[in-house]
Amino acid sequence: MPDPMVDMFVGDIRDGIAGTGVRAAFLKCAIDHQGLTPGVERVMRAVAGAHRATGAPITVHTHPGSRQGLAVQRVFDDEGVDPRRVVLGHSGDTTDADHLTELAEAGFVLGMDRFGINLDTTFEARADIVVEMCRRGFAGQMVLSQDASCYIDWLAPGVMDLLPQWHYTHIHEDVLPYLREHGVTEEQITTMLVDVPRRYFENVGAY
Repeated sequence: MPDPMVDMFVGDIRDGIAGTGVRAAFLKCAIDHQGLTPGVERVMRAVAGAHRATGAPITVHTHPGSRQGLAVQRVFDDEGVDPRRVVLGHSGDTTDADHLTELAEAGFVLGMDRFGINLDTTFEARADIVVEMCRRGFAGQMVLSQDASCYIDWLAPGVMDLLPQWHYTHIHEDVLPYLREHGVTEEQITTMLVDVPRRYFENVGAY
């Protein structure tokens, strides 16, 4: 029996979310260090079904420290999802370039998307793994962002004081100059900031 979540997700994309008429532009699911639990797998397969029905791209919250991108790969391969239409979010949380290379070679887009969140890592570590992946020829498999939002009501008091770089202009003010200083070319920067996002959303009008 088809999962009813598929119809719900398809409705969000084609008709609008919760009757608002605001249509979703992509699908989102998540897997963390706990791995492919039954609930996670159900949602992931429903997202895959909605993707097949609509062509909407997918982004996945992942935990690269435990190599959960490989679990995403297994499920999406089984579901016939083109990895080129999938962003593996938070890939920049790891400095394991060999693991990221495996995923990039499979076709996934790597979300180097938590710049400014440096509680468990450093600015340099996040930037250096981008430099290394560009050196390996994978600028065309990466997007850059900072996972920031205008308002967050669930952080404990004082946490934002520990994250002075977690804001919208951090990429242009700090990250890009560092990348340039460490050998990343303007062409590679344009690829990550413009070409890859454009490719990811290129079928947005087809839903």
